[in-house]
Amino acid sequence: MNLADKINQPVFHHVGNVADSLSRPCYVVGGYVRDIFLHRHSKDIDFVTVGSGIEVAEAVAATLGKGCQAHVFRNFGTAQVKRHDLELEFVGARRESYSRDSRKPIVEDGTLDDDLSRRDFTINAMAICVNADEFGELIDPFDGLADLDDQLIRTPLDPDVTFSDDPLRMMRAIRFATQLGFSIVPETFDAIARNADRIGIISRERIADELMKIMASPMPSIGWELLAKCGLLIHILPELDAMRGVETVNGRGHKDNFYHTLQVVDNVARKSKNVWLRWAALFHDIAKPVTKRWDAKLGWTFHNHNFIGARMIPRIFRDMRLPMNEKMKYVQKMVELHMRPIALVEDVVTDSAVRRMIFDAADDIDDLMTLCEADITSKNEAKVKRFLDNFALVRRKMTELEERDRIRCFQPPVSGEEIMEIFGLRPCREVGTIKEAIKNAILDGVIPNERAAALELMHDEARRLGLSPVSDTL
Repeated sequence: MNLADKINQPVFHHVGNVADSLSRPCYVVGGYVRDIFLHRHSKDIDFVTVGSGIEVAEAVAATLGKGCQAHVFRNFGTAQVKRHDLELEFVGARRESYSRDSRKPIVEDGTLDDDLSRRDFTINAMAICVNADEFGELIDPFDGLADLDDQLIRTPLDPDVTFSDDPLRMMRAIRFATQLGFSIVPETFDAIARNADRIGIISRERIADELMKIMASPMPSIGWELLAKCGLLIHILPELDAMRGVETVNGRGHKDNFYHTLQVVDNVARKSKNVWLRWAALFHDIAKPVTKRWDAKLGWTFHNHNFIGARMIPRIFRDMRLPMNEKMKYVQKMVELHMRPIALVEDVVTDSAVRRMIFDAADDIDDLMTLCEADITSKNEAKVKRFLDNFALVRRKMTELEERDRIRCFQPPVSGEEIMEIFGLRPCREVGTIKEAIKNAILDGVIPNERAAALELMHDEARRLGLSPVSDTL
């Protein structure tokens, strides 16, 4: 098949001409070729040449003009050339062999066939020639194009060897299936299940990279369900794997919290591209396995699973090598607060409760409401409608109170420093008590969020504590 029109761009002709001048066969390979057929744009272009890829890269950089140079990584035998918004990666064709306890290969020079056969999946094992005489010719030794048409993920060679050599490829198989909506062929999927424990030699950082791509996909549940079914999930996130299944006592079972969670994640994904909100959805019920209890009167209970789940988040993020920064704190806050709007719609929606929710969630209140609306997964349409109608009522009340009371960006009308100055105090418990009384009075609607009312309450609370101002100026 000739794809000259598909790569009829100056960069490919330029690289091909340089390769011809060095008498080197040269091909664009891998993801860029795959994405041509998927009609997906890519700025990263990988080239394989028979011989030194570094030599070709340096020659390409030298002909692209002043300021362009090849960044060489000799340990890996690769070089990168950046030109405007394109990144060109060059490597020599190679064959690889692996030791049992490492995914780092022993690399030797090889042919193009050697290079394509070492790749992870058939859809990534295609090449297009850029040399002038064969410009645009497709090399597809493993029928990757047919697998693209059939939307299939399979390995070029024996999948047990492929996954045992580099277990990260198991994660990549599931990630591609999730991103592209493809199916993993049975023999490839079965090999993942047989080799699942090999994931232990892969760094947590590399696993986290793949999970982030799964979470950014249109339907993240595809990936998480596949991870569970093939046995990888218990190795990479046992807390989530523990949520699978239903336990029954006296004929009463709880819902399958794992599949409920996946539905919540997809519900959030349909409303938001915020990947950290999707992580919050994944973890919102993470403590249900450890809080699950059977009560003869109440049935299955999961008391305080939101608070216990929030306490689990830092350890989970640390174990998974997810960022231990404001992203983690955001997910932790969403997990802790996710029951608050639900409690509101099940009870009377009071101004005080809504104010406190706005105060605690602050700028993340809209995300919290999105998460809680996504958490309604009942098959009872009347129940879903009732909850969503009540959530709409909560949203209206939030808008009214926010416009009136400015709770979301709440700053105490009287600061702790002022309290210390007025009453001649050093930092102490009494200062915190007064501040807390002012905050609670505002949130409960006892006083307006105004300085004069806060000062009056401050003096009342100080008298109760036996404090007197050091001057009468305030």
